Order: sequence, then structure tokens, then C-alpha cells
Amino acid sequence: MKQYSTCKNSGIEWIGRIPQSWNFKRLKYLDRTIMGQSPESDDCNRDEAGVPFLQGNADFSSLNPIPNVWCKHPNKLAEKNDILLSVRAPVGAVNIADQTYGIGRGLCAIRPKRSNKKYSYYRVLCLSDELNRISTGSTYSAVSVEQVNNVVVPDPAFEEQEALSAFLDRKTIQIDDLIAKKERMIELLKEERIAIINQAVTKGLDPNVEMKESGIEWLGRIPKHWDVKRLKYLSKKIGSGVTPKGGASVYQFDGVLFLRSQNIHFDGLRLDDVAYISQEVHDNMIGSKVFAGDVLLNITGASIGRCYYYPENLGEANVNQHVCIIRPNKFALTKYLTYCLSSELGQQQIINNQNGISREGLNFEELSTFVLPMPDYNEQKKITKFIDNKISLVAEQIKSEQKSIELLKEYRSALVSEVVTGKIDIRETVKC
Repeated sequence: MKQYSTCKNSGIEWIGRIPQSWNFKRLKYLDRTIMGQSPESDDCNRDEAGVPFLQGNADFSSLNPIPNVWCKHPNKLAEKNDILLSVRAPVGAVNIADQTYGIGRGLCAIRPKRSNKKYSYYRVLCLSDELNRISTGSTYSAVSVEQVNNVVVPDPAFEEQEALSAFLDRKTIQIDDLIAKKERMIELLKEERIAIINQAVTKGLDPNVEMKESGIEWLGRIPKHWDVKRLKYLSKKIGSGVTPKGGASVYQFDGVLFLRSQNIHFDGLRLDDVAYISQEVHDNMIGSKVFAGDVLLNITGASIGRCYYYPENLGEANVNQHVCIIRPNKFALTKYLTYCLSSELGQQQIINNQNGISREGLNFEELSTFVLPMPDYNEQKKITKFIDNKISLVAEQIKSEQKSIELLKEYRSALVSEVVTGKIDIRETVKC
């Protein structure tokens, strides 16, 4: 892209060279910073009574913050259109207040005084790396209000700020539209994955096979030579793990894998945040040891129903009380059973059998009564191989779309940074 014709060195590492006509100043001379302060604990509630309240761990995953606590007498307030900045891990997360919020420790509001509001927002978006560089703390990283106030930022003329922010608005909307289309494509691909599994585990692979009524209204017709069996007749074990004595304090950096619900997903086991326990703790939890071929199913919480099997190459493992072990017997193939439970057929039974006043949950007695359409073992192998091949292609498409989204987000971030710091001249064609 085009660059400014004359530039100068700002002397600030994160800014670098800026246009000759631009200034750079400490943030406190351009914007007002309001550091959050936590209220009395008995002043907060989850009943939406009072002012919505945010802290440093606020949910910034959407366009505007998502509060889950309300406060009757907050000590510090962010006004509508204030820039919200997390100053405690994750340092640098940014959002915009769409209404008045109470703000607690770990969060500050930035209110433009001498800057265009939208340009100030884009400028704060660029501060994440610099704030993390100067952050301190042994337990968690954080920056103080003084550190935020003293960060040096670019300061072009107000009219140019308006032009720059209008340019970024247009460009980021275009990029976000592309991201939204790709996210929708991923959802459609996930639906296709489910449809492939549903068709194969309820109708088989032969479109001309003779069908019969299953005897179960919500299941409908199945191939004539198939049976309908309850899960308890297809498994040698249905049981969950336990929390080890001492809880999270016994977790280690290595040892025996200790699987929790966050590790169990429909597309595999995610071990980037897996916990470990010692061999001694593992041996004392003999009833919840995991073996290759076990199907692991989340039975509580928001991730209820997610399932995957334990492969042969991961060694010993154990699970906590939120994960159920289903150990197939000789009548059921591990991967076929996994596909059945992850299909609409299995997931609907999970939904129908959830219990718990404050938290979704499944008990083993309910799980054992689940009904599944079952071909013989050899046909299960054929169906499993077919599903494996089909969904691997879908998985590659999803991976490609996800990579495209990552690249678009990186491009958007780089574009904002280059415009904010004067690396791109949106008006001229001459290079520095």
C-alpha cells in the first residue's frame, strides 16, 4: 500500500517511523483513563438488579461485552462509547461499552478527550503487545493506571484521525463480512458432518436395503437385518471418574494423563491444557482408569454430550467425575459406538435425559437405557470406514476455512496497526 512521502523516527519502538506532520504524546494527554474498582461483595448479584458489572475477565468475545454480574452501587463507571481495556491477564483485550457499566479491578475505561473516538479505539487496539511488554506480576500479568497513562501513542491532526478511522471502519467491515461468511461455511460443514454420521448409523450404506420399523417412534425405519439394543447390552462398563484427593493441587506438569470435560470434543481429544497426575494417584483411582478403545462422554455442564474414543498411542490415563467411560463389549465397535452417541440419535437422547436444577447432568442408569440401531460387527466396520473417509474430507475443508479466518484476522490487525501508526497513507501515492 501507499506510504507517506516524508517520515520521521518517533523513537518509540512499537510506533517506529511516523509521518512528518504527526505528533506523538503520552496517552494521558489525549484520553482520560478510569481505573476500575471492585465493590463490596454483597453489593453484587446475578439477578440483573442494578448496573451491569464487568471485571478484567469480562467476556469480550462479541461486539459488546457480556455481563454476568450486576451491582447496585458500583464505585467506578464506564459510560456508553468508552473504550474498555483489560489491564490484568488477558492484558490488552479491548471492547466498547454499549451502555453504562460498573467496572472492577482488572479493567479500565478510556474516554477520549482530544482524540477522535473511533481513532482512539483503533489506537488502543494496537497497544496489546506494548502493554504486555511492560506488564509485571508473578501470579498474573498486569499493568497499572500509571503505565497505561504513560504509554506513548501516535497523535495525528484531528481531521486526519477522522479520515483514518473512517477508512478503517470501511475496511474492517469488509474483512469482518468475509470472516462471517467463512464462519457460516464452517457451520454448514459441521452440519454436513453430522448428516453423514446420522445417515450412516441409522440407514446404513445400501440405499436399496429392505427396511423395517424400529419400533421406536423417534428412530423410525432401520435396515431389516439390524437390531435395536440398549447401551447396557453393548458395553462392559459405564462409569465416571472422580476428583483425586487434593483436587487440582495434585496436578503435575507430566505423568499420567488426567482427562477432564474440556479435553473431550467431537473431533478428537484436545490435550493443549491437559492435566497430569502421578502414577501413585492414578493407581489409587483404579475404577476410573482409561483404556484404549474406551468411549469418553461428557455427562455434566455446558459440554454435556461431547464424546470421543481413547486411542492406543497415548498410554495410561484417568478421568474426573464429569467424564463417563463407556467400554464396548464384543458386540460394539468403539468408533461405531462413538459415532452413534455423537449423532442426532445419541444427542437427542442426552437432551431428553438431562437432569439437575442448576446444572445439566446424566446418570449412569439413564445412559444405560439409551437405544442404538446396531448392524453386525463386520457391517459396523464398513460403516465406520465410510464415515471416517467422508468426514476427513469435511475436516480438511473446515481446517482450510479456519486457516483463512486466522489469516483475515491477522491481516485486519496488521492493517489497523499500520494505519494507526502512519505506515499507510490513505491519501497519497508517493512512498517515503
